[in-house]
Amino acid sequence: MIIGVPLEIKTDEYRVSITPAGVAELMKEGHSVYVQNRAGIGSGFSDDEYKTAGAVLLEDSATLYNMVDMIVKVKEPIAAEYELFKPYQTLFTYLHLAADEAQTKFLLEKKIRAFSYETLNVNGRLPLLEPMSEVAGKMAALMGTVHLGKYQGGSGLLAGGVTGTHRAKVMILGGGVAGKAAAEVAAGLGGDVIVLDVNLERLHYLNDVMPKNVATLYSSHATIAKLLPECDIIVGTVLIPGAKAPKLITKEMLKLMKTGSVLVDVSIDQGGCFESSHPTTHSHPTFVKEGIVHYCVANMPGAYPQTSTYALTNATLRYVKALAKFGPENICKEVPVMISSLNTYDGVLYNKAVGEALGIESKEW
Repeated sequence: MIIGVPLEIKTDEYRVSITPAGVAELMKEGHSVYVQNRAGIGSGFSDDEYKTAGAVLLEDSATLYNMVDMIVKVKEPIAAEYELFKPYQTLFTYLHLAADEAQTKFLLEKKIRAFSYETLNVNGRLPLLEPMSEVAGKMAALMGTVHLGKYQGGSGLLAGGVTGTHRAKVMILGGGVAGKAAAEVAAGLGGDVIVLDVNLERLHYLNDVMPKNVATLYSSHATIAKLLPECDIIVGTVLIPGAKAPKLITKEMLKLMKTGSVLVDVSIDQGGCFESSHPTTHSHPTFVKEGIVHYCVANMPGAYPQTSTYALTNATLRYVKALAKFGPENICKEVPVMISSLNTYDGVLYNKAVGEALGIESKEW
């Protein structure tokens, strides 16, 4: 198969979908890899490294898209890239379709065979989402503490405090990979942390492994509302695979919070778990509503592309290789877990959660 690795053009996105080492692995299996010039620069990989690995370097994206069978990206295609795709082309990337009707319609109309990283499910785990969730979770705690700074619009409270002063109270909604990572960092910075989840088994696990300044609590609307007036940082990490994130904090509930407190919406790629959220960029990461600082960057791991690109390729490469080996026609038979990754194929939607979110008919593979 001929595989294309384009330069990511989403705002403030510096990751690349495959490392030079990953290219070398694909070349060993007989595939051809075309890489757009400077695609890896943001992650610390030079064009020469890709050449040495065996890739063909191409100057422009239009040529690359036209010459390859499968596009492997990091982020979902944006409108400027839609016209570059060929009908029936294979795409493997993060899609987040439930929050993106325009992209979903494009993939269906162009009959793209689109597989998503974030919905691939292996025994209840999301192994291609987990590395980026871990990065985003750790970032969430850091960004929350930074934006508590008065010069950032926050209350001016230092998260860990100093001798004789208050520490920040940090509430984390969701105890999954991102929530656990956020709790670890927030605790390490000295905050008083509480993790909320509806999975009691997960809460038992977190009780066992978390530091003493991390507490756990069963999540409910009433519990969240009761805690809001006390919290300085709230990190939202809730996830329903493939579906829009539930709105755990409404616009009306912002009035319960302290002026200058910070909301970090890690779930923004799936529509956000705060009703007041809307996507932001690393260049302009925050906005203020009802006196509350909102951090809602839609591609958080893009800020640390060296770490994120290595972590992403470590997780995705085996599936890229399988998709290249068996092709989109046979991959779901040969590697059944890829059924959960399949979102669109030849004009048909195969993700039920996306269909329900957007009101589009879906089918089972």
